[in-house]
Amino acid sequence: MGNSDSKLNFRKAVIQLTTKTQPVEATDDAFWDQFWADTTTSVQDVFALVPAAEIRAVREESPSNLATLCYKAVEKLVQATESGCPSQKEKQIVLNCTRLLTRILPYIFEDADWRGFFWSTVPGAGRAGADDGDDDSGRPLAESLLLAIADLLFCPEFTVQSHKKGSLDSAEDIHSIDSCEYIWEAGVGFAHSPPLNYIHDLNRTELLKLLLTCFSEAMYLAPSSESNVLNPWVQFFCSTDNRHALPLFTSLLNVVCAYDPVGYGIPYNHLLFSDYREQLVEHAGQVLIVMLEHEGGTAAGSPTLDGTTTTTAMDDQDPVGPDNLFVNYLSRIHREEDFQFILKGVARLLTNPLVQTYLPNSTKKIQFHQELLVLFWKLCDFNKKFLFFVLKSSDVLDILVPILFYLNDARADQSRVGLMHIGVFILLLLSGERNFGVRLNKPYSVRVPMDIPVFTGTHADLLIVIFHKIITSGHQRLQPLFDCLLTIVVNVSPYLKSLSMVAANKLLHLLEAFSTSWFLFSVSQNHHLVFFLLEVFNNIIQYQFDGNYNLVYAIIRKRNVFHQLANLPTDPSSIQKALQRKKKSPEPISRTNSQEGVSMEGSRPAAPAEPGTLKISLIATPGIDKLTEKSQVSEDGTMISVQPTDSNQSPSHSSGAAGASDTESNAGAVDDEVFYVKPERRRLSSTSSVSQWTPTSDWVLSWKCKLPLQTIMRLLQVLVPQVEKICIDKGLTDESEILKFLQHGTLVGLLPVPHPILIRKYQANSGTAMWFRTYMWGVIYLRNVDPPIWYDTDVKLFEIQRV
Repeated sequence: MGNSDSKLNFRKAVIQLTTKTQPVEATDDAFWDQFWADTTTSVQDVFALVPAAEIRAVREESPSNLATLCYKAVEKLVQATESGCPSQKEKQIVLNCTRLLTRILPYIFEDADWRGFFWSTVPGAGRAGADDGDDDSGRPLAESLLLAIADLLFCPEFTVQSHKKGSLDSAEDIHSIDSCEYIWEAGVGFAHSPPLNYIHDLNRTELLKLLLTCFSEAMYLAPSSESNVLNPWVQFFCSTDNRHALPLFTSLLNVVCAYDPVGYGIPYNHLLFSDYREQLVEHAGQVLIVMLEHEGGTAAGSPTLDGTTTTTAMDDQDPVGPDNLFVNYLSRIHREEDFQFILKGVARLLTNPLVQTYLPNSTKKIQFHQELLVLFWKLCDFNKKFLFFVLKSSDVLDILVPILFYLNDARADQSRVGLMHIGVFILLLLSGERNFGVRLNKPYSVRVPMDIPVFTGTHADLLIVIFHKIITSGHQRLQPLFDCLLTIVVNVSPYLKSLSMVAANKLLHLLEAFSTSWFLFSVSQNHHLVFFLLEVFNNIIQYQFDGNYNLVYAIIRKRNVFHQLANLPTDPSSIQKALQRKKKSPEPISRTNSQEGVSMEGSRPAAPAEPGTLKISLIATPGIDKLTEKSQVSEDGTMISVQPTDSNQSPSHSSGAAGASDTESNAGAVDDEVFYVKPERRRLSSTSSVSQWTPTSDWVLSWKCKLPLQTIMRLLQVLVPQVEKICIDKGLTDESEILKFLQHGTLVGLLPVPHPILIRKYQANSGTAMWFRTYMWGVIYLRNVDPPIWYDTDVKLFEIQRV
């Protein structure tokens, strides 16, 4: 039968289904088999031949027929796991049912009345056909479907290589094989790399698409701040009911981390051959991050791992962990070689889009870096040993550089605001550890093309230059991230041995911009940014004075900025005058005098989103005070948690006991739970949603008296006269002589007693958990365009908009 005939017959069956007003009996196999037995339809065909309007029509007008169709398709998958699908025809039936369910499920989820359908046992529907004893007859349809998908993902000769050498009649029984021997790729807990088989890769990809569609019920529920809303599909699939949980976890993780898109390095090879592995890797990554959704504390009474295959790879010390087995396994990986394999794999893939070659477009560039960033976040969040391993060597810089590349590249594109957030969140998490700050002192020699000024310096300089670029020339939707960006710089500042002149000038340019009176008076939180920057300068002067002569020189050159801050007017008429000035020049931050140098060779400027690009509305992230908790670094380097002194008072009259509490932002307090769709939200762009806030003299005085200027003023008091004297005595106009003098100068005994180092460590909270869920599903929605699984369905978790 020709392919066009089978398409025609399939389309006829769909039309019959939509036009029949009477229920079709489940036992009428001649009718139902038209959908899967005699056809060879690709997934694209299924999406074209089963239009959305017709699925909805059947759902509304003949619900029993839609129910029977779902039931019969699941039944076929269950039967395939019984037989092990030895024949080509049975394999085709499995693929047809898989594609059909992938098409229909989103329309089941979008209707609240139908959502419970898969969780009910289907009363009497086709029981005549299901004569497989009564062990499964009481299972909800969803459970039968999920278990069948899990079995089929380890089906010899369909999705895995058979270990049997014999003929077809001795096919392995799916239910008796130990799937741990059939893990898809070498890596964590498995040493053997099976030969590549593109048919198996394609079949795995189809099943993973269906699995992802099952999990996507989450997209059809409005975002809620309840952190205990568990996805029943994920919950069941990641429980002990799934006997393939461990081999599937390792298969997905290993397939992602072992993937090398460049392959054997033949230029243009990706244009000659279709890379089926890439599709599998993308879907493996997406399924993995969705299954690693873990809420609440660790659940007691969860299963231990059976010692046989797993004690090698997973930590056996605390058998009780989260109920979600995938989170459980991830949190217990502990061998150095496994960490090395994961880190190298993630770094290789994140760096791939940055690889420059002399032949344009000659190497394959992957597109799934956002899923990789979510995976890396979850690895660090659920497995602290992995986080410490990452920070133990300068390998962390192989993650840092691509993240900074993405941040710089996406800064002007409003459709990539989510990417900006996850990049910044990862850096915030890393910056809470001392080792990260120390690693940043490694010289930056890799020349990744970015449109930033050329500089010679360290990875710390790179980070500061790019953060400056984001703040001064990023999209206005990024303003809620300013606090986070500066918090990262504050966290690493006590460990930075020597900033370059370019980075020092960037920091002072930010202070200059943020300390103008109109900016300070225009929004109630703007002064926090000045506190953060002063804290950076204080940390460097007190703890790293010796190597930081460039920064000291920049502070001396811009000393008037500090004097203006100390003399900031607080009377009502000056405040009004400043705000009038703002109305004339609303440009948030001028880019003049920030010494924009020549950009790096081969770089292109950050482009705004193409018109028509789809983007997802994300919920607002909590303010920095909710995102972080303060820790004080004691003499021996250990961290002691600092109790918040005045977090529940309003920012206008907080009493800064520690002096630094005023750097905490309340940006999140106003619209913590508001889901922002419009860009005109929060700092700078509008005067916040609090009933038209106006600055008062008392308010300015309440924080002005806490500006931590003592250390800098003392430095200026000591060094400015000395520098001026040298200039007059030697008639100097050349700054290199002054730098040489500062390099050998000292302030020992002249500065105030060093303040304790305060680190703001990321702390998990329900606000960010919800943000991650919407971001992750938003990425998955936008990335699955062929076929467009969820397109034009009534998604509730986020809004889809065109730029």
